Amino acid sequence: MAVRRNRRKNRFEFLTRKFPLRMQRKLVMLFMAVILAFVVLMGRITYINLSRGSSYTRVVLDQQNYDSRVIAFKRGDIVDRNGTKIATSERVYNVILDANVMTDKEEYIEPTKEVLEECFGISPATVDEIISTDPDSQYEILAKGVDYETARKFEEIDKDDEKYPNVKGVWLEEDYTRTYPYGSLASDVVGFVYDGNQGAIGIESAYNSILNGTDGREYGYFDSESSIERTVKPAKNGNTVVSTIDVTLQSIVEKCILEFNQKYAGDGNPGSRNTAVMIMNPNTGEILAEASYPNFDLNDPRDLSVLYTDEVWAAMSEEDQLNAMNDLWRNFCVSDAYEPGSTMKPFTIAAGLETGALSGDETYYCSGSKEIVGVPIGCANKEGHGTETAQDALAYSCNVALMDMGLAIGQDDFSRYQHIFGFGEYTGIDLPGEASTSALLYSAEDMSDIDLATNAFGQNFNVTMTQLLSAYCSLINGGYYYEPHIVKQIRNEDGDVVETKDPVLLRKTVSTETSDTVKQYMKAVMDYGTGGRAGVDGYEISGKTGTAEKLPRGNGKYLLSYIGFAPLDNPEVAIYVVIDEPNADDQSNSGLVLELSRMIMSEAFPYLGVTTIAESGENTVTEGESAEDTEYTDYDENYEDDYDNPDGSYIDESYDPDLDDWASGDAPE
Repeated sequence: MAVRRNRRKNRFEFLTRKFPLRMQRKLVMLFMAVILAFVVLMGRITYINLSRGSSYTRVVLDQQNYDSRVIAFKRGDIVDRNGTKIATSERVYNVILDANVMTDKEEYIEPTKEVLEECFGISPATVDEIISTDPDSQYEILAKGVDYETARKFEEIDKDDEKYPNVKGVWLEEDYTRTYPYGSLASDVVGFVYDGNQGAIGIESAYNSILNGTDGREYGYFDSESSIERTVKPAKNGNTVVSTIDVTLQSIVEKCILEFNQKYAGDGNPGSRNTAVMIMNPNTGEILAEASYPNFDLNDPRDLSVLYTDEVWAAMSEEDQLNAMNDLWRNFCVSDAYEPGSTMKPFTIAAGLETGALSGDETYYCSGSKEIVGVPIGCANKEGHGTETAQDALAYSCNVALMDMGLAIGQDDFSRYQHIFGFGEYTGIDLPGEASTSALLYSAEDMSDIDLATNAFGQNFNVTMTQLLSAYCSLINGGYYYEPHIVKQIRNEDGDVVETKDPVLLRKTVSTETSDTVKQYMKAVMDYGTGGRAGVDGYEISGKTGTAEKLPRGNGKYLLSYIGFAPLDNPEVAIYVVIDEPNADDQSNSGLVLELSRMIMSEAFPYLGVTTIAESGENTVTEGESAEDTEYTDYDENYEDDYDNPDGSYIDESYDPDLDDWASGDAPE
């Protein structure tokens, strides 16, 4: 015990001799100073992290030329049936400003503004406004859609730390911009996109979710060894939509439409209010071309300078401007309903043959008008067609004979066949904005004899172009009604087909026998009837003309139409042409629509390789002859402009607009 006590005493004496009390006090003070320094340093680090941590993080990442960012997806292309791009997305760059980093030091601000102006044309005032408004902002888009060459110029400057050491807080974000290589071609069909890759009208809208992909993201962070770790979630690009449209055929159609409207434009008015054309494969429901006038530039859809001068546009209210744009963007072929006129007559005859109300052997007598429950309804030929067969009635577009046929069919069967042919129904076309015409058809219970009579020759009910052409294709292909469609395939970004839009057969409308009979009748329309001037040499074309007087009757406004197909025995193509309110002194002159139809078919049929008369072994001597060269019967000797009257008019002075819209002498052909 005493030994242990002596040892402790000796150790204390040793320490006292080694570290005297004064030295011990100095060591304690030094230790406390070190501890205090660590406390101050930790406090400073904590303060910096809380107040400016994100700024320093951005500086570090910016110096490493790396940061976390969104990787934009590429919206899928829209191509024609042959793979030609009609809508695509091109890589561009957005200029992003991190004001928090740029303002971190005073010497960063001016050099950064100078480079922004030099490379991108961004004014210093724009940057100053952002700094004054939100100096802590970390994501401000200064410019969009910067091309690759401009972006590369900036990146070279950004890397030159010796020459540009103080350019901070600016970086480029990859993006895509939608472009349309053919401008206004098929504008109603293709559509366009607005902010956020949202499709507006056309295929861009109908197939928006298929065309769009999913953004990716690239993340950056420091690991335990202070090295940047990168995690990339790649973007998923959108799929490509393969349309049924043929770019070359579409170009032919639009060229002819434009030439026609330029020819008849005048007095400050366009060539027509609307001109629209559809070309369809009658055996599949594929739409090969669909065009309307006026159209618009898909790359600048809000530019209406083709219709309005700058002064007129500036004077319009915002609501009027919006309505004008919506009118221009409206797809006439799908969204507009109208009275079809005499293009309805083949359907009336087909319904009569199918129901047994007609045998095809009947004859009719036309004196120029017919009284229905005391109301005289006129024919196109006020002098009358005399005695005629069903084929003659269609060839000469006789309203009286068609009224007789409609009355023979009766309200129940007539109404039933309107729906069988799809009138009043949605067609299922894969384009947005399809008009509903169900409210514009009479039910059998509500259809009076006058309604039945006028419906039989195509007035007092409405259709759309898509409805009528789809039904017409079933009338000429043996009775098979195919759902009309504008898209044939969906492909992924590697070009692999992920979905095929096969033809969809919806129903049988008429028998093969009825189809063959009606086709022969429509051949007579071209051989010696109202459609002769639309004939094209070398092709066996059959069809029907239509002239519908618009409401209110007697206002002089008409919708002209022609619908046809070729060749006769095995139709390969069907065409439907509509001219709404042509700019002419006499809008009822059907020669206008025959002129345009002939222009289109004479170029389109050779391109499509439609079978010619020579190739089919046929020898139809009257095919392709003009109306002036055709011999007519004695009761049609005054044939002119689809009306059998020398002046081309059928309006009679006895017209009374208050008498159910119809009176003696007033009836479209």
